[in-house]
Order: sequence, then structure tokens, then C-alpha cells
Amino acid sequence: MTRAGAKPVSRRKKIRLTPRVALGLAVCLVAAGSAAVVVPSLSDDAADSRTPERDTHTVAAPKPTSRDSLASKDASDEEWDGKVKILGDGSTSYTGPQPGRLKAKRLKPGERPPQFVVFSWDGALEGDDHMFSRFRRVAKESNAHMTFFLTGIYLLPKEKRNLYRPPQHKAGDAAISYPTREHIRTTLEQLGDAWREGNEIGSHFNGHFCDKKGGGDWSKGEWTSEIDQFYSFVQNWKTNTGFKDLDPLPFDPTREVVGGRAPCLEGQKTLLPGLTDFGWRYDASSPGDFQIWPSKKNGIWDLPLQMLPFPGKDFQVLSMDFNFLYNQSDGDTEGDPSKREAWRKETRDAYIAGFERVFHGSRAPMFIGNHFEDWNGGIYMDAVEDTMREVCPRKEVRCVSFRELTDWLDAQDPEVLAQWRTLDPGQPANWKQ
Repeated sequence: MTRAGAKPVSRRKKIRLTPRVALGLAVCLVAAGSAAVVVPSLSDDAADSRTPERDTHTVAAPKPTSRDSLASKDASDEEWDGKVKILGDGSTSYTGPQPGRLKAKRLKPGERPPQFVVFSWDGALEGDDHMFSRFRRVAKESNAHMTFFLTGIYLLPKEKRNLYRPPQHKAGDAAISYPTREHIRTTLEQLGDAWREGNEIGSHFNGHFCDKKGGGDWSKGEWTSEIDQFYSFVQNWKTNTGFKDLDPLPFDPTREVVGGRAPCLEGQKTLLPGLTDFGWRYDASSPGDFQIWPSKKNGIWDLPLQMLPFPGKDFQVLSMDFNFLYNQSDGDTEGDPSKREAWRKETRDAYIAGFERVFHGSRAPMFIGNHFEDWNGGIYMDAVEDTMREVCPRKEVRCVSFRELTDWLDAQDPEVLAQWRTLDPGQPANWKQ
């Protein structure tokens, strides 16, 4: 099988950032002919100058509850008795099967598959710009579901930061900002509503460490600790925040979190071996691949970011907003305003070109990853919204979460999937009409 496009290599470049970037930033590999970029992190104080509220509530230390919960589930979704079950300290609950989740069906022999598109978001914080709520609305209006990769410490107040014990770092350290208490509240509200609407809540882990002492240097046991703590922050947000007026999240994270994306797309080699302990079914941490049908690594579906045609260029670009930022304004988040409209169109056109290639070709699922950021005046948010509104309502297109896609892949004939995996992105199979 032949594939076109430039493969990224590891070469570091300095990126110019504003303090706004520190909240929710994931660092990504850049397909710019030959460049890969790592974004320097800012200190917590740089992006959060607000004084935390005084909190005298009891502190809940992280506990490895996730694997115990997985082992002691009392009923499957199909056996749900219709009663809401409040879990732990009341931070989470079990309210039955998720409403609206796509039901996976096995294709008939020769049947043409739908065109799946997955829009995913790293960090999943509802900040002052209300990006989380904006794209929930766009998804509903476009008949789409999405995946929100939650950063665990976005539910942990800054004054409780020492509850976080990051691998290879001091207690409380993080490469991103801890949220304000107001943003924890708004994020909790968004998480519950997003899940009720059929969207997936996945994991973006916690401290967002990259490079030296980051995920690429962590052992399987250190990744296990990071995941245990992610669950603890979700399961104990009421104790940790002292918020008593908010309802529990309407889902049990030990049931619903079945995948994640590692910060900086680093560490998959040691991350994967431990994921089955948590019941995870996929990982979206690969640094990028061409648009082909997914396969499994270590029994886990590998769902990487993808290489897309860059309009008017002789290389391809990774399907995430930061990579367009790098190619268009050399990583400057406040690039030339006179060029922004052209950059927005260029980004949107790249997404559409990647979509059209597989829609009329192999029908391989398309993956788009983004951050809730206003880089270059918010043009990357606008490009994603334009793309979602254009492609998701189309006939034979299913804009789904990674979990829904994983359900569907597991329902198919493995031999058929293996045959589709040999197709180039633009190469259609002999589908039955």
C-alpha cells in the first residue's frame, strides 16, 4: 500500500505563547514537512491571578478506587433497575445507560460503512469564553456527538493542589494552571449536560507533563497512578471543593471513561499495557498516521490524529488546531490579523479535503482534535464549527464519539476490517450500493 505525505520527525522549536494558552493546552506533534513542536508550559500563577476562596472543608486524598469499582459493578446497563444510584461522596451517580448513544450494528457482507467523523477536545474546561457550551450547542444543531477529554485537575481547587501526586514531580506540581473555583463549577455543569446529550467524557490525565519527566519517561506503574488519581478527582470533587449545591455528575466514571489522549501524545508504549486494568478500550495518543482504518495495539484500539492535505502545499498537516497555528503563524497565537480570514478558510478547507478524500474513498474514520482556545482570534474554533455544520448532517455521515466508534468497530467482522485497512485513503472498496 502506498501513502502520500510527509512524516513528522522530532525537531524542537520555540513557540511564542500568551498566558491565555496555559489553561487546557495539549502539546502536539506537528506535520510541517519535517518539524515537530513542543509548547513550553507556563506557571500556574501566570494564567490564574485570581485569589482562591478560603476552603476549610475536609480533604479527600486520591485513592486507587477505579479498578476496585470496575471489579465490583453490580449490574450491566441492560440490567438497570431504573433507580438512580448515588456513588461515593455524592460527586457521581449511576443513572442508567447513556441517552442517545449510537447502537452498533454489524454490517452485512459487502455493505458500505458510514463515514464516521470524531471531533474531540483536549482539557474540557468551561472558561470565560464558554467554548465548551458553544460546541455542545453546535453538536446538537449538527446532529453530532463528540468526545471531551477531561483533565482531572480541572476539578481540583488550586488550594488543594497537594492532593495531586504527579509521577516524577513534587506534590501539587502541574505544567498547566489549576482552575478557578468558578471554572470548576461551570465545567461540572457542562460535563453533566454533555453526557446527557450523548457525548463522551474521556481522560486527558492530570498534570500535562511533557518531555523530560513527562509521560514519555513514565513507567506502566506511574501511568497507573496517574489514571487512579484522575478517577479520584472526578469521584471526589464534592469533598475537595466543598460544593454542596451542585447535583452529582449523572454518570459513573468507572463505567463511562473507556479511553483517553495523553498530553503531548507521549508515552503510549508504557501507557497501553495498563489500560485493560481500567476497562479502557481505546487510546488516542498516537502522534499521527494517515487516514486508514484503525487497528489494535495490546488489545486496545489505536485511534491517532491524522494527516490531512494542506491546501496549496506539498505536505500534509496533523488534524489538530495547534498544527495549523504552527504552519500559519509560526506558533504565534496572535498572528497577523490581516491574514486570519485566509488562515481560517485554509484550516476549514484542509478538514473538508480530508473528509472528502475518505468519504469518496476508503471510508476510514476521520479524527479531528482541538483545544478550547482563541488562538489567532478564534479562527480554529470557527473552522471546526464550519466543518461540523457542513459534514455532520450529510447522508451516510455519522459524527460520533470515540466510544461510539469503538463500539461499532468491535461489532464488525475482523477480517473485513483487516481488508479495509489495506485501502489507501482515497481508494474505495467494492461496496454494495
